[in-house]
Amino acid sequence: MTQKPSILVTGSSSGIGYDAIHGLRARGWRVFASCRQEKDCDRLRAEGFESPRIDHTDPASIEIGLAEVLAATGGTLDALFNNGAHGTPGAVEDLPAGALREIFEANVFGLHDLTCKVIPVMRAQGHGRIVNHSSVLGLVTLRWRGAYVATKFALEGLTDTLRVEMRDTDIHIVTLNTGPVTSKIRVNSIPHFERWVDWQHSARADQYRDSLLKRLYEDRGPDRFELPPSAVTKKLIHALESRRPKPRYYITTPTYIMGLARRLLPTRLLDWVIAKG
Repeated sequence: MTQKPSILVTGSSSGIGYDAIHGLRARGWRVFASCRQEKDCDRLRAEGFESPRIDHTDPASIEIGLAEVLAATGGTLDALFNNGAHGTPGAVEDLPAGALREIFEANVFGLHDLTCKVIPVMRAQGHGRIVNHSSVLGLVTLRWRGAYVATKFALEGLTDTLRVEMRDTDIHIVTLNTGPVTSKIRVNSIPHFERWVDWQHSARADQYRDSLLKRLYEDRGPDRFELPPSAVTKKLIHALESRRPKPRYYITTPTYIMGLARRLLPTRLLDWVIAKG
């Protein structure tokens, strides 16, 4: 019997990651659905998944979680979907350095650590796919999202370089650029905002009240162009199963629009478009 292809997915507890693990399992993948918190791992195990705990901010969990996966597969891993990330909303001038250190640990450094541990496995077996989940905010910026944007711009640079460097191997490196997709990222960003941003004493306090606080704390329903997580899973499957995957997949209309705008518009005009929202 042919062995099922194996994939490790980070950030599997909800939203895009949760849809991906179900979609991939339905297609015959052996899915290792990792989560940051053990309680979420327990929930996924109850659903029949193998679920190692991997927290990007905890290097030991990366080491132990990956070792658990490799022990289960006999030392192989066909694919890695680096999906786990969070946001820390706030004006750039109000972000303490500690807030940036924390979000870079989660969205860049931990992801990089896991990737570098997986590459030797893929080299040894002679093939592999690494899919990094970026964003439309890896292409352009939006106000209030400076910390998240900084991590995604960094991820874009790392991924592009890794893709070029891996051209002499059979390890394919792919970027997903997702726009508005139904998830818990807004709700999950609130504790980080409350921990780090002293908005009441900001020069922009009135702007926080009129804009960011409403967006953070009020459920306004889906955004205009919002798609379900299954839209990401569809592109992910193509990235994993196509004989020649694209280097980059755009998901949602805003990603296509902003990707084009970034290439065509002068910086001042692009700034004006973004500022108009």
